Amino acid sequence: MNTLKLSTYISETEIQKKVKDIAGKLNQTFKNKPVVVICVLKGSFMFYSDLIRNLDLELQCEFFGVSSYHGNTTSSGEVKVTLDLTYPVEDKNLILVEDIVDTGLTMNYLKASMLSRKPKSLTTVSLLEKPDALKVPCEVDHVGFKIPNDFVVGYGLDYQGYYRNLPYIAQVQDLQ
Repeated sequence: MNTLKLSTYISETEIQKKVKDIAGKLNQTFKNKPVVVICVLKGSFMFYSDLIRNLDLELQCEFFGVSSYHGNTTSSGEVKVTLDLTYPVEDKNLILVEDIVDTGLTMNYLKASMLSRKPKSLTTVSLLEKPDALKVPCEVDHVGFKIPNDFVVGYGLDYQGYYRNLPYIAQVQDLQ
């Protein structure tokens, strides 16, 4: 493993405050409506688990695995499905939870994939968005933090499989 020089970029406290804020908005939008909350693996698992614990909704959990980084620090633009949904989601209210939107290619792929399954509604949530890195227009319904086009790890985001366990988002100062 390469040991990276990291600096705290978004604290654990800031993240938890934002998670509660987003959950509050979703609770209002989906009050008295059942939802299927979809975790995009692997990066969003920490954000997802904190988010669903703050949802006061009738919900089901689903998981959808994709890979687009392939060990690099930027998205390749090529999306590979690594795990599909277990159950049909036709006529369901879907909340799709992603860790980061950078190029927009993966999120647009995810949205198209979910919409092809004919849900009642699709709401997208991303903890992070890098507006300067977008290669294609990409609308996300709820974004926790907009950040510069810097490489970050922690809170589920990784570098070569490491650093996911940090309870905060760290900016990578150098890659050796």
